[in-house]
Amino acid sequence: MTDIAVLEDSLTTPTAEVVEAIARLDGDIAVLGVGGKVGPSVAVMAARAVAEAGVDKTVFGVARFSDPSARATLEKYGVRPVTADLTDDDHLAGLPDAANVVFMAGNKFGTAGNEHFTWMMNAYLPGRVAQRFPDSRIVAFSTLVTYPLVDVATGGSREAEWPGPLGEYAASCVGRERIFEHFSRKNGTPLLQFRLGYSIETRYGVLHEIAQAVHDGEPIPLEMGHASVIWQRDVAAYALRSLHLATSPPRRLNITGPEIVSIRRLAERFGEIFGREPRFDGVESGSAYVMDGSELQREFGFPGTTLAEMVDEVAAWVAEAGPTIGKPTKFQQRDGLF
Repeated sequence: MTDIAVLEDSLTTPTAEVVEAIARLDGDIAVLGVGGKVGPSVAVMAARAVAEAGVDKTVFGVARFSDPSARATLEKYGVRPVTADLTDDDHLAGLPDAANVVFMAGNKFGTAGNEHFTWMMNAYLPGRVAQRFPDSRIVAFSTLVTYPLVDVATGGSREAEWPGPLGEYAASCVGRERIFEHFSRKNGTPLLQFRLGYSIETRYGVLHEIAQAVHDGEPIPLEMGHASVIWQRDVAAYALRSLHLATSPPRRLNITGPEIVSIRRLAERFGEIFGREPRFDGVESGSAYVMDGSELQREFGFPGTTLAEMVDEVAAWVAEAGPTIGKPTKFQQRDGLF
């Protein structure tokens, strides 16, 4: 059933662990850059957890809100929308104070030819935000492409490994982490670098793109033959629980599922479900953007949604021609150009 309201309710339902974490958290919560794909789930889950915990906290969702319906959705669940352009110093200074900040603003797609804006969003703006909220806990969203392409047989990149960005977008994301780290160390700001790869749900993401290609008979490029994925509800839950892990100097944490996913095997599984033979283009490389999530699992346990469940959910959505967000991940890119 391709019911968006049912899907969004599922994606934002807080787990018992999230409710407990929110109950223990001191102060209000601000989600900066709430207008993206994952941002609404984080803010709404936080507001629902506040309500379930019966505590007195405000959840602020900060964005430009060019789409009025996004603002209405947040308000429906008790999030207080704040219209602001984070790149405007006056707007940034005028944001409500919050003891807990989830930073999700950034720029990826369209980087090629617009590198200056990408660096401003991904490296300069974090410094301004860190200076605006020196006394807050901050969970700063980052990305798996701060790591280099690695041999899949190694089990994926680990937090202690040195970054190896390829291309301007990835380099600017390392810049974001370094700038946040600088101000964390300078001001004693508790911070966690939330390295995400790749969040998915039924309307977008690696699984959706592969399922749609199989369903439509389109060839699937195989050179990037593996990926790391995680369900969006689990991402939101981990982001809120990670506020308790923020430290100075900051910590890094890989946010992904427990397995490295084969693109070929995913396509074959979708082919079995749809009764269609997948088409492939090229051959697998031995390397990919993949992460090891075992440190996350040690902290919080395994994600609540398994890979098999993700596949079934996405397949059902694609089979019924459910609506899409229309923002390809470009996970196949190996040259760093987004």
